[in-house]
Amino acid sequence: MRYLVLSDIHGNWEALDAVATQARGAYDTVICCGDLVGYCADPNPVIDWVRANVAVVVRGNHDKVCTGLDDLEWFNPVARAAAEWTSRALTPSNLKYLRELPQGPAEVESFQILHGSPLDEDDYLMSTFEVSQIQNHLDKRISFFGHTHLQGGFICDWNGVRRIGGALPNGGTVLDLDPDTWYLVNPGSVGQPRDGDPRAAYVLYDPDARVVEYRRAQYDVSEAQRKIRAAGLPEILALRLETGD
Repeated sequence: MRYLVLSDIHGNWEALDAVATQARGAYDTVICCGDLVGYCADPNPVIDWVRANVAVVVRGNHDKVCTGLDDLEWFNPVARAAAEWTSRALTPSNLKYLRELPQGPAEVESFQILHGSPLDEDDYLMSTFEVSQIQNHLDKRISFFGHTHLQGGFICDWNGVRRIGGALPNGGTVLDLDPDTWYLVNPGSVGQPRDGDPRAAYVLYDPDARVVEYRRAQYDVSEAQRKIRAAGLPEILALRLETGD
């Protein structure tokens, strides 16, 4: 079984469509580490695609806030404005779907998926120190997580915790997995990357070959920006798609 691993789509249909097109034929099952909505202007097309194509999804913080399961006070003004717009835009069926998404971690075969940290779905795993504090709570050798919008992740072994880089500018990056090592793999954000690369981010995972491949996909940024502006969402949400910051 080969997996397409997505995270942080954030209502960006153009980015999701580009990923699905580029990855076609390279996977058998799709899984997602949360945050289907927020920031961009196509929450319903994104959720419709996820409902039709994704086998396992865990909720993200934007999924919770946009359905009233969490308080908007923790969001900055830009994220709050996007969440409020998204809440109004969601169809009743998609609102119900988002509200019923499970909290991670969720087990999938011999690995797990989560949004933030295995201890708290809203915590960010940004540094080797933060990972060192939770590594004893990893239930599986391989965990896929999101939330940070930074493609890469961490390796945990007897030598400590080390960072993993994401896809290179001119192609993907392949990570060969050691069966005696623990991995926290971040596929990056499909819809709003923040690692300086504006291309949509994702990974392919082959458990039998013990390989993770980090990938990026070019997409129609200008169309995603047009929709953000037409919806009256904050301008910064359109501008940041150009730089991936």
